[in-house]
Amino acid sequence: MQGKKKRSFPHTYVIIFMIIILAGILTFVLPAGQYERVEKVMPDGSTRTVVDPETFQYVESNPVYPFEMLQAIPKGMEAAASIVFFIFIVGGAFGIINSTGAILDGIGNLARRFGGAEKLMIPLIMLVFSIGGATFGMSEETIVFVPIGIALARSLGYDAIVGTAIVFSGAAAGFVGGWMNPFTVGVAQGIADLPTFSGMAFRIVLYVVVLIASILYVMRYAAKIKADPEKSLSRELELQEAGQTSALHEVKSLTGKQKGVLYAFLIGMGVLVWGVLTKGWYMTEIATLFLAMGIVCGIIGGKGASDMAIQFIEGAKDLTTGALVVGLSRGILVVLTDGMILDSIVHGVAGVISSLSKAGAAVAMFVVQSFINLFIPSGSGQAGTTMPIMVPLADVLGMTRQTAVIAFQCGDGISNSIIPTGGSLLAALGIAKIKYENWVKFIWPLMVIQSIIAAIFLVIAAMINLGPF
Repeated sequence: MQGKKKRSFPHTYVIIFMIIILAGILTFVLPAGQYERVEKVMPDGSTRTVVDPETFQYVESNPVYPFEMLQAIPKGMEAAASIVFFIFIVGGAFGIINSTGAILDGIGNLARRFGGAEKLMIPLIMLVFSIGGATFGMSEETIVFVPIGIALARSLGYDAIVGTAIVFSGAAAGFVGGWMNPFTVGVAQGIADLPTFSGMAFRIVLYVVVLIASILYVMRYAAKIKADPEKSLSRELELQEAGQTSALHEVKSLTGKQKGVLYAFLIGMGVLVWGVLTKGWYMTEIATLFLAMGIVCGIIGGKGASDMAIQFIEGAKDLTTGALVVGLSRGILVVLTDGMILDSIVHGVAGVISSLSKAGAAVAMFVVQSFINLFIPSGSGQAGTTMPIMVPLADVLGMTRQTAVIAFQCGDGISNSIIPTGGSLLAALGIAKIKYENWVKFIWPLMVIQSIIAAIFLVIAAMINLGPF
């Protein structure tokens, strides 16, 4: 007789659809409310739309009915179109580049040269990406590096989760510290009228501790997988992908065309870093660059036009699941916004904090910001929504505004590694072909560790009255 059927975890699409339904139900249960938005001039002269914390009022209920819940999905797709098509274009470009075999063979040769020192790759790569997260808010930009990280990890005997973590979790660790992140710390401090990037020394110490904890955690998991591949949380995927990354002893020497492809690819990566750091490039410019790189690398690799078109389609097709997840998850925000309960949620949780002690309120702010990040995954958007409320609350509690900013950046940064509404996470998992539930199993212990670190630093910040005010 056939054994008892193993209970399977719901598909990611099912989980998101269930959350959309739950959000729709909440529009019937929670009172509708809204804040007025005002334009605030930042220290650099730019303007931001922020919440006026004194203007919250309950308004007429606007429940979202079943048909409107379904409408939230195409609306979410439309709202997230830039990210969805970014994923398709980058995936297609990588399809062309990967078809030359240059990246996989190049990574294989690099891994073979490292020999027994492959453990150094994890801290080095995570350090590089953490600096990107801490300085220019590297988030969506990590997506294009995930395939490279996975190929490198597999060449060294690890799995796709290690490859994704060294890129994504490295940048996330920097995002938590955010000592020079203009999109989170910069915006939040501007709203709080604090000097831009003040308190940097405290943030650098926080960044170093979080990064070390993240590196040790990933290295521990990687060592376990190296010793016993059966313990991989993505073992099913590794078996499906077996053979796509050659064993180190089977790696072939690079041909002249492959070397040319690698040189072109590295030049393109250099242009990417230059564009992001000096020109403020975002998804449109990055996608354009990768499209150009795909065409140039295809030509150098000896691919014909029709062959490149086919490989582009194959590369984009591989990322369809991940690209659609980004659009689906945006539907959750559509329901909450259309139902006019998003501001009510923010107002309610802020009210709870006001009854706590100074140190307790600092930790509670962190918890609240983590919760709100599920509904407002944009760092600058969350700052514009919550900081106008948290700043006067900090003043009332006798807490420094700098402490409130630390609570915001930790709550926003740490929860980015697990929230299903975050476009960059789901896009990275889609490219990596890692199931969301498997990623959760991997990442939640690290999130607990990072949360404990954040809570300790917040208590210290509250006790020393971290300033300047």
